[in-house]
Amino acid sequence: MTNDFEAEFAAALQESHDAFMGAHKDSLEALSGFSRAEIDAITPGELDLIAYDQLMTVVKKASAQNMDSAQLATRIRSLGTVAVSIAKKVPSLAAIL
Repeated sequence: MTNDFEAEFAAALQESHDAFMGAHKDSLEALSGFSRAEIDAITPGELDLIAYDQLMTVVKKASAQNMDSAQLATRIRSLGTVAVSIAKKVPSLAAIL
């Protein structure tokens, strides 16, 4: 069991590294800098945090996999209007949406 955890942990660390070095690293860095107040200003409530987390996950995976912008835009739109509203606050994401 410990080996499984260690392997998953190592894979998660590698994915994070790849994401911050990948195709959408600037977007990911911009999203990472959002404060709770900035997110609440876009759309207050608990759903905004869920949407923000989902958006971060999608952008992180897209960056790690060097996904093209069109695919990323499609995945962001599939998250719904709250995630799209948050994404549009990042110029590089707004440009593809």
